[in-house]
Amino acid sequence: MRLCELRDKEVINICSGRRLGCIVDVEINVCSGEVEAVIIPGPGKICGFLGTDCEYVIPFACVRKIGPDIVIVEIQEEKFLQKF
Repeated sequence: MRLCELRDKEVINICSGRRLGCIVDVEINVCSGEVEAVIIPGPGKICGFLGTDCEYVIPFACVRKIGPDIVIVEIQEEKFLQKF
C-alpha cells in the first residue's frame, strides 16, 4: 500500500465505536522505512469547530484492519490524545 492511499481514510475505534477522523499524516522510521504511527487531528475546540490543539498519535501496532475506505483501530482514546 502506498502512503497516499493511506491518507484521508476514516479511522474508527472498535473499543468505543467512535469515528476519530481521517488520517492526515504518518510517522515513519527512517532507518527501516516502516510506518510507526498514524496521526489524526483531535476533536475541535467548540462543537467540532475552530480547529484543534491536539491530535491522536496511534501506533501502527494498534491498527486492526485497513479497508478500502476506513481503518479500524483498537485504542483507549485518552491514552493516545496528545496536546501540542
